[in-house]
Amino acid sequence: MDRKFRIARVWSNRELRKLAPLFKGDVVNISAWDDRDKEGGYYQDYFTQKARYYFTNYSGERGWQGKENEYFLDLTQELPSELQQRFDVVFNHTTLEHVFDVRKAFQNLCLVSKDIVIVVVPFCQKQHGKDMYCDFWRFTPICLRYLFKENDFEVIYEAQSRHRNAAIYLLFVGSRYSEKWRHIMPAYKEIKECGNWIGHPLHPLNFQLIKNFLSFLKNFRFAF
Repeated sequence: MDRKFRIARVWSNRELRKLAPLFKGDVVNISAWDDRDKEGGYYQDYFTQKARYYFTNYSGERGWQGKENEYFLDLTQELPSELQQRFDVVFNHTTLEHVFDVRKAFQNLCLVSKDIVIVVVPFCQKQHGKDMYCDFWRFTPICLRYLFKENDFEVIYEAQSRHRNAAIYLLFVGSRYSEKWRHIMPAYKEIKECGNWIGHPLHPLNFQLIKNFLSFLKNFRFAF
């Protein structure tokens, strides 16, 4: 995996390893393919207090496989009645940018859950659509807060990756019953300025000044 993608994935996996053991009950990874975390592990192993673990997929490459613990789910269609609030915890990693009807998809993530929804989305990332999986969207923190709010969820945790010259991911957790998590979830600060380093020089200022001065001397020499 390219470094610019890998660093953000490693960051989000680290965040999830910190949070996942807090949640109990039935867990589902939505649009999971085979549930791999791209570091050699599986997301089901992050949720150490789970009762049962499931995943969903849609058609196409890296889609539906017909496994025993797998559901077929199209996030853009009306949710089947048997999946309404079927799971205690819903997890989705970097799928929403590939769904044009993103509000419907987010609504379905919330409808599937009895309580918790965990999403990882890109704020800043190279366009990466492939075949039937087009790349439509990037998300801001306030966008995610609005999406949770319009589905009667409250954000109980939010974080962003902060590595330079790499993709920026957002990880948000929403709950139907936020009050019960008040003393369980780790402390966090609301994201005020996501990606505020974008556009800053990667080299220290003094290095850039020296580089500019050497360029000036080179041009000055050729002028005479």
